[in-house]
Amino acid sequence: MRKVIKSILMLTLTVSLLTACGTKVDNSDNAMVGSSTSKKNVTIGIGQFAEHGSLDNCREGFLAGLAEEGYVEGVNLTVFTENAMADGSNANQIASNFIAKKVDLIAAIATPMAQSAYGAARDSDIPVIFTAVTDPVEAQLANADRTPTGNITGTSDKLPVELQLEMIRKILPDAKNIGIMYSTSEANSISAIEEYKNIAAEYGFTIIESGISTIADVPLAADNLLGKVDCINNLTDNTVVSALPVILNKAASKNIPVFGSEVEQVKIGSLAAMGLDYYDLGIKTGKMAAMVLDGEMKASENNFEI
Repeated sequence: MRKVIKSILMLTLTVSLLTACGTKVDNSDNAMVGSSTSKKNVTIGIGQFAEHGSLDNCREGFLAGLAEEGYVEGVNLTVFTENAMADGSNANQIASNFIAKKVDLIAAIATPMAQSAYGAARDSDIPVIFTAVTDPVEAQLANADRTPTGNITGTSDKLPVELQLEMIRKILPDAKNIGIMYSTSEANSISAIEEYKNIAAEYGFTIIESGISTIADVPLAADNLLGKVDCINNLTDNTVVSALPVILNKAASKNIPVFGSEVEQVKIGSLAAMGLDYYDLGIKTGKMAAMVLDGEMKASENNFEI
């Protein structure tokens, strides 16, 4: 069994690395589609909730998307970038600072940051463009019909839950219990957990969940969870992903495989993943932001995209 898992891991890493290398877009001046000389000078604030590969890729892709549409940092684009380090209070402060600076647009990366930005900007005319938000409706950033709740729109990173379960069943045909750790304060994680629980039985699985409040809870939660499950399945939960190396080390010591939700998690040790490319998601969101800055669309009038 160990040899099989090792072979799968090596193959997954190879494919994931090649895929990641092949999807990124050159962010040089030669790659721009729009002309920066015809664009107005703008200032934006980028608030990122946590520091890990997925969200970093989102931020880089966002700036690349803006550049392709003619908004180039250092030319006609001023960017204030802040990271909340997975702390809700920091996210609130960052959003308030952007409002005080009177930026032209706030880009919010991940659900807690988007919620903070939306709350801070609600009484202003500053649009908020979010990305890496799994369930905008559950996070109260959009209505049930996907229309905006205010001057806010963006892109979702909704997980392909059924494909993930199908993949786990193929790789681990005898597995019964899947462990999932999540942050109780992240609406997207709570929504994802419910979706997993609703369909897990169709694939012969039982979901064993473990909620945490802060990143400091991860080591103990991992120890408890690993004694009850055949594998760990990771969400895009920002607090948990920030501590993924800890989970991977503990799981490896017990020979418990860990599945990721996107390619960056595979690069650092997860066995395999079914998910999206966050760099591409960032590009898509950056282009959306450019349309808002150009006046071609209003955040308050456009549904979020998946």
